[in-house]
Amino acid sequence: MSPDPGVSSEITVQENLDGSRTEYFAVACTEAGLLALLREVFEEHWEDVIFGPCIEGAVFEGRFGRRPTLSVLDGYLTVQVEGSESWHFHLCIGPHRGSPGLPTPPALAEWRRCARAAFFQNRDRAGRPSSWGVRLWNGRGEQMLTVFLPNPWIDPARGRYVDTPEWSRLDLWMALRARHAGVPAEPPPAHAEPPRTH
Repeated sequence: MSPDPGVSSEITVQENLDGSRTEYFAVACTEAGLLALLREVFEEHWEDVIFGPCIEGAVFEGRFGRRPTLSVLDGYLTVQVEGSESWHFHLCIGPHRGSPGLPTPPALAEWRRCARAAFFQNRDRAGRPSSWGVRLWNGRGEQMLTVFLPNPWIDPARGRYVDTPEWSRLDLWMALRARHAGVPAEPPPAHAEPPRTH
């Protein structure tokens, strides 16, 4: 399958202060492309993902108990469970103008809108892969959202690390990354040594 038009296969590496590194696989930041990706993640695979901001010093790990719905208004994507007002979230993924009576200044609209999106793979200090997901940043480079996808080293039922990886848990990451970032799937790592994560 060839990637959707407009997807990017740019790869960057971020060296982290603790000696680990994060590999990023860029996703084109069009409203249609981001909406398609987020619909697939949250409407089709909501049971498999953990999400929230993930910054140094704070990680929010949310899950939906039921399938959410997605809607867009004035560039903002809303993700929520119908009939549940307990919580939901908004992401600016498209042109944002405000209302006729209160228009949004262009510089503010640019700041709010997703300007970078990428699939990521974290690697420990020894280069062993340790987590996989998708991340979005706004126009000032501030993180908007991290979505953690199934991890072969974590038992999803118990939320605990395992000694033997279940590589099929990478299927979703590989399929989404191929479709939305143009990066073909690759075989699992040859070694099966658990990563060091903390």
